[in-house]
Amino acid sequence: MSMNLVVLLYLVASIFFIQALKGLSHPTTSIKGNRFGMVGMAIAAITTCALIYELSKGSITGLGYVLAGLVVGGGVGAVMAKRVEMTKMPELVAFMHSMIGLAAVFIAVAAVVEPWAFGIVEKGGLIPGGNRIELALGAFIGAITFTGSVIAFGKLSGKYKFRLFQGAPVTFKGQHAINAVLGVAVLGFIIAFWYTKSSADFLLLITIIIALGFLLGVLIIIPIGGADMPVVVSMLNSYSGWAAAGIGFSLNNPMLIIAGSLVGSSGAILSYIMCKAMNRSFISVILGGFGGEGGTVIGSKEQRPVKSGSADDAAFMLSNADSVVIVPGYGLAVARAQHAVKELAQKLIAKGINVKYAIHPVAGRMPGHMNVLLAEAEVPYDQVHEMEDINSDFAQTDVVLVLGANDVVNPLALEKGSPIYGMPILEAYKARTIIVNKRSMAAGYAGLDNELFYMDKTMMVFGDAKGVVEAMLKAVE
Repeated sequence: MSMNLVVLLYLVASIFFIQALKGLSHPTTSIKGNRFGMVGMAIAAITTCALIYELSKGSITGLGYVLAGLVVGGGVGAVMAKRVEMTKMPELVAFMHSMIGLAAVFIAVAAVVEPWAFGIVEKGGLIPGGNRIELALGAFIGAITFTGSVIAFGKLSGKYKFRLFQGAPVTFKGQHAINAVLGVAVLGFIIAFWYTKSSADFLLLITIIIALGFLLGVLIIIPIGGADMPVVVSMLNSYSGWAAAGIGFSLNNPMLIIAGSLVGSSGAILSYIMCKAMNRSFISVILGGFGGEGGTVIGSKEQRPVKSGSADDAAFMLSNADSVVIVPGYGLAVARAQHAVKELAQKLIAKGINVKYAIHPVAGRMPGHMNVLLAEAEVPYDQVHEMEDINSDFAQTDVVLVLGANDVVNPLALEKGSPIYGMPILEAYKARTIIVNKRSMAAGYAGLDNELFYMDKTMMVFGDAKGVVEAMLKAVE
């Protein structure tokens, strides 16, 4: 197999990847996008295996290791993807990002130890300066991605008692100064790695760079609160792409360069869009200061009375409304109530009621979480509206049904000094009547009380979302 043919096939695979990203940009084309991605990856994998066989001059030993890795890794991934619940998908994504970062670290170390095996230099020669920079950056970004993703996994899971894995931000005095000092130190070691002429120092320097990357990955993510984790997932996705691209340059692998750049750039663009949607600084996200500048107002913690009702009461209000907006949240995902919600909406529509769904860009635990849930239930796309499109409708809406959402409808975002101040919210508080379903009055993922729950026009319906919605469904005449 000639290198021209390899490059051509990699280019074809890259075109499929681009089409995959285009398809995944909208729910109606997402299935086609996934198929494009799978075909592109199949072409890239087969081409790489053929290239390994060609370079090994017919030896199947190395190819055997690669195929074994593909079988084991693919098998584990398939089992995990099949077993994972929709509510656990964010943790799975964070886990996958950590593996990509760790892979970049391992490849960088292998390339530094035996650069001739990767065709970088002849045996006994020194790694060129440009390759050293690429390897150092790839290893460093990969290390940050690994530990950062591990912390994100713990925060998203919400079941670990370890302090760093809890949703509340972990901050301490001089945090940003320490990050800055570590960043300068990494830069110094990368320069030293580039400058040194001793191959004996390569492994020591790359080890220090990786260790500092592991440490920075933890320090960057721990001050980020739970409400901002969807942006973190997107940001880590970008990091994993850039790590792969950096390694691709050193290995002279156009597939890694193209695919890594696509992932890195698309993740960065998504992170930027989400930051704009939440009125946050993109730079502060990158530097680990996301949500850390808010202030001290955290909402009232005192026990206050709320107006509560039954599922039958809620069904009566919904049945007598002219317009209804449903706001899905993480509680709906946990209860897997999306199918019951769709049935309820269909029953209301059959009565002549105008029903819409309102989606916040960071609802749930990852970007697009609620969109995926509703798509799984085959909710018509024309009923699903993003925040910027539906916020103007709330003031004219008779009833808003909030299902397990908290932070994304919290009016505390309008109060200066609040930790979530400036974050755009779904303006459910403007509706004539608000029905909120929650298991309890516990604070949301950001740890903040919600003034919406205490309004005179709000009725709380406590219980599991699926059970409550099914009871509403039976009660609707």
